[in-house]
Amino acid sequence: MAETTTKKQAIWNAKIVKRAIVDSFKKLNPRLMMKNPVMFVVEVGSVLTTIQLIRGIIAPVPDVTNTGFELQITLWLWFTVLFANFAEAMAEGRGKAQADNLRKAKTETTAKRLLPSGGVEVVNAPQLRKDDVVVVVASEFIPGDGEIIEGVASVDESAITGESAPVIREAGGDRSAVTGGTRVLSDQIKVRITSNPGETFIDRMIALVEGAERQKTPNEIALNILLAGLTVIFLLAVVTLQPFAIYSGAPQTIFVLVSLLVCLIPTTIGGLLSAIGIAGMDRLIQHNVLAMSGRAVEAAGDVNTLLLDKTGTITLGNRQATAFVPLPGVDEKELAEAAQLSSLADETPEGRSIIVLAKEKYGLRGRELAPHEANFISFTAQTRMSGVDFDGREVRKGAADAIEKYVNSFGKNVPAALTAIVEEISKAGGTPLVVAEDRLPLGVIHLKDIVKGGMIERFNQMRQMGIRTVMITGDNPLTAATIAREAGVDDFLAQATPEDKMALIKREQAGGKLVAMTGDGTNDAPALAQADVGVAMNTGTQAAKEAGNMVDLDSNPTKLIEIVEIGKQLLMTRGALTTFSIANDVAKYFAIIPAMFATLYAVKGAQEGPLSALNIMGLETAFSAILSAVIFNALIIIALIPLALKGVKYRPMSAASLLRRNLLIYGLGGLIVPFIGIKVIDVVITAIGLA
Repeated sequence: MAETTTKKQAIWNAKIVKRAIVDSFKKLNPRLMMKNPVMFVVEVGSVLTTIQLIRGIIAPVPDVTNTGFELQITLWLWFTVLFANFAEAMAEGRGKAQADNLRKAKTETTAKRLLPSGGVEVVNAPQLRKDDVVVVVASEFIPGDGEIIEGVASVDESAITGESAPVIREAGGDRSAVTGGTRVLSDQIKVRITSNPGETFIDRMIALVEGAERQKTPNEIALNILLAGLTVIFLLAVVTLQPFAIYSGAPQTIFVLVSLLVCLIPTTIGGLLSAIGIAGMDRLIQHNVLAMSGRAVEAAGDVNTLLLDKTGTITLGNRQATAFVPLPGVDEKELAEAAQLSSLADETPEGRSIIVLAKEKYGLRGRELAPHEANFISFTAQTRMSGVDFDGREVRKGAADAIEKYVNSFGKNVPAALTAIVEEISKAGGTPLVVAEDRLPLGVIHLKDIVKGGMIERFNQMRQMGIRTVMITGDNPLTAATIAREAGVDDFLAQATPEDKMALIKREQAGGKLVAMTGDGTNDAPALAQADVGVAMNTGTQAAKEAGNMVDLDSNPTKLIEIVEIGKQLLMTRGALTTFSIANDVAKYFAIIPAMFATLYAVKGAQEGPLSALNIMGLETAFSAILSAVIFNALIIIALIPLALKGVKYRPMSAASLLRRNLLIYGLGGLIVPFIGIKVIDVVITAIGLA
């Protein structure tokens, strides 16, 4: 209940609502309205009724002019246009609020630019140019996008990512990229600026969240064409209806004809279509993902194949010790103790997991070796071993071939049983670490990648939607096959190179499929550019971020699954509201058409004719029927704004199941709700004397 309340407050935020009301009037500009053909027709109809209303007030026509009715129709037609504009403005509101904050932070930031002479000058952030070098110290904001070329610092990126936990950024490697507008919390760094004014990440983000660069997607364009086509068809039908009405002796006023047209064309989806698209991008922003266009969001909803890195996405990213396998004649506890001793100075996640496993299985606790004058042997790329020497004991752990070479150097051989254990662990997809004491092997530590919890269930959801999942890894095929089996992915690509990734994406696309993938390195850039949905990590290289069409500000590779769900939700929302809109047009037809011709062929002096039998809704009068339909037509847009902004709740299902669900819930609902709503409005406005 609390969560629901929070969401409502987020949607109907007072500042956003006030801004949206003002923007609703600004959007009445015909040049803006023409982008939405359905609502443009409604605006033109509103102008026509306004002109006719003024003419009727100045020169009323006896037995024709009904100023009260005409005024209400005109006002509700304008409300219909304004409500549609309000829906779009509400969708844009959260993005504009965020853009204002970003723009303020950008303009207020100053920078300490290094001069060729070695001095420092203070300039405003917008004055910085590409390749300028700036110095940033603790508590200062980073003035622009760049790469750290010297130093290491803790950085607060909450202004960009929304995450309160600081991150470490340092020169060299994959974590050297920094973003303008983030704040240094500790130490000092030198940053080389990588973009010119107007090209920074914040500039792009401001433009994106404001919707200034938002382009319509192919499906959205197709739907607009469909709506425009329906509008033209109904426009012709209404225009040709008047000659028939005149011939039949029941000519209709411009107010009735415009009301009929507005109620028959798909105004509901026409008024909400832009809001749905903008809200889809906004939902991604709320998940700290920037989509470079609406096309990318929609493509995510149509994805057929997901390419996911193994490390950090499917697995935890660090190998964990899961078992101690002793050689024959060696006690397992003795092996665990030696493994723990060799890992006391090992600060890697693997080393810590060995200590934890020894403690959990045998109650062995870390001990203080300082009194023993211990000599810790650090791991190096050359020896591929680590360990400790103390009290005459010599304990080592390392790769199987490294330990074998170590043992052989003292004229000893490793037993065949050790080779068998190592091979068995390798075949199972694990990593064997051999432990030796006093130059004799004791056994093997079994390290393995741990699959993240819930992965099997999430991949099953993908499968239910018809999405094929492919794990990409640099591991050997045996290890890859084991992890793929545990995770429940459909396929895997082992020992993957950038060329292999590209080839896989192209094969999938050649088969008519849309492909999504994640990446963070320069070697991922070609594949990110080739993929239909390329999600680059914010901590990745500049090349990767420029190649993808989305940037994950949290640098969480598993976000790809959520991105697909948001894309699906956008498509489901659009489909559901389109179904509802077209269905409720049918109901409004039954409200207005009988009202228009209720007196046709009536006996002289009678209030109703034979066609009044079509008034199956039992509406009071012709005027109340038309007015009720127009009022309902306007109010339903407001009522559906929360659904358009939050989206239809995502459920993994096939296209056929989704179609059946839409027809049952939104199709049937679109038929029933207008009958009830129009009847209730008719009773109310009749009771208070508005019609």
